[in-house]
Amino acid sequence: MGIVAGLIDEIGIVEQLNKKLGVDPREKVSSGVIVKAMLLNGLGFVSAPLYMFEKFFDGKATEHLLGEGIKAENLNDDRLGDVLDKLYEKGLSEIFLGISLQAAQKFEVKVETAHLDATSFHLDGKYESKEESLEPEAIEITYGYSRDHRPDLKQFVMNLICVGDGDIPVLMEIANGNQADKARFAGLLQEFREQWTFEGLCVADGALYSADNLKAMAGLKWLTRVPLSIKQAAALVDQKTQLQKSQIQGYTIAESSSEYGEVSQRWLLIESEQRRKSDLEKLSKKIEHKQKTCQQELQMLSTQDFACAADALAAAEKLSAKMVWHQLSGIEIVEKRHYDRAGKPAKDVVPKCISYRVAATIIAADDEISAQRTRCGRFILATNVLDSTHLSADDALRQYKGQQGVERGFRFLKDPLFFASSVFLKSPQRVAALGMIMALCLLVYNLGQRQLRQTLAQLAETIANQLGKPIATPTLRWVFQCFMAVHLVVFQGLPQIINLTQQRQHILRFFSTACRRYYLIPEPDS
Repeated sequence: MGIVAGLIDEIGIVEQLNKKLGVDPREKVSSGVIVKAMLLNGLGFVSAPLYMFEKFFDGKATEHLLGEGIKAENLNDDRLGDVLDKLYEKGLSEIFLGISLQAAQKFEVKVETAHLDATSFHLDGKYESKEESLEPEAIEITYGYSRDHRPDLKQFVMNLICVGDGDIPVLMEIANGNQADKARFAGLLQEFREQWTFEGLCVADGALYSADNLKAMAGLKWLTRVPLSIKQAAALVDQKTQLQKSQIQGYTIAESSSEYGEVSQRWLLIESEQRRKSDLEKLSKKIEHKQKTCQQELQMLSTQDFACAADALAAAEKLSAKMVWHQLSGIEIVEKRHYDRAGKPAKDVVPKCISYRVAATIIAADDEISAQRTRCGRFILATNVLDSTHLSADDALRQYKGQQGVERGFRFLKDPLFFASSVFLKSPQRVAALGMIMALCLLVYNLGQRQLRQTLAQLAETIANQLGKPIATPTLRWVFQCFMAVHLVVFQGLPQIINLTQQRQHILRFFSTACRRYYLIPEPDS
């Protein structure tokens, strides 16, 4: 918690929030310090929901971390709610923007690529619809496309832009639970460009790619995945195209041009060796499952009686046409005579009626399956950077792979140990404000991790991982685990840090003075 507190101080979050929200001399704890306490709670990784906020600080060095005279009982749910309300009133996106701008400047973050994505957070409990709410400007917590696979629960959506240098979040927006990403993404990138005077490359997934969005992004440089629901894209991945080996191991690429949406662009057909292997395994299982289903359907059809041969043949053809990767072969219509008595009838006995049944076998539709195998492991990237000397195919792939940074951020926020995962807040405004706190947690965490890794690289140093092996790219979470048994003890008025082993002191060397001061480590004379 000392490392987290030091990072918060270094970013200047408390001062910025107090300036934005104001300081009332009657308040025992300022709004900025309350937010700092929430960030400490959120990055504590002990699954402490907000209704246990005050208890979270029981036994913690609250005064040491938050300021002289501040006790756990000052961090109660009423004060917490007041601050969440203030944050919402002042504008969550604007507040986050101000903090991220200052942090990027302070930590010298390169803002050259912007990665945009969205995710949903589901909540328990009932929430009013916008029509029922007395706050028309509040976000709508409602049903929508659930990335959590919980369509039974209402949700809100978080839009996030992270820059490629350390996956630092620089723009955050809390949106309605039923947001259509396609309708919002282009406008969000234009807003980001204006707010950050951004001239770099905007990267996003297929939700950004539509004819309307491509026109709306005039003036922006963009790189995005092309949905295979577009006919031109589906035809391209099905073609047996000669792909060239990429400089990035395990990938091959073929380049072409497109005028989709009346916008000139380069299309990069990319095949991933690892993804192809996985897709082929999944395809084999799907084909096997489909074949079993077809066998069951044919079995049912073969026991059905038809009044005439034409009806039987029509039913067989209908079933064959319905099959995706298989078809009926050797179709025969078998005549069946029915008599009044059982047993073998005499030659001159006229049958009571005649029915017809289908006999056939199932074979694979080789052309269809071959096309599916061809597209395995393939995807298409599109960019309006037409000059490959400014953005080569390999560089475009590298930039798109950087999109995983936003996805890692969302996984971080949805970790079961993250405090917000079990929070229920009745007010949509407070839920939205909590979403901004979550994004601030990610900002603090990623900045801290980036700072640690950069310092290790500059000094050509390492720290030990879980197995005791030296690594130069540790996660900040592992560092937090290394410091779990460090405590502040005050004896006869003198504070002392206990369990600050040589290993822990070694790790603290790679953090700033703001972090080290919480561990009472004296700075060397300059």
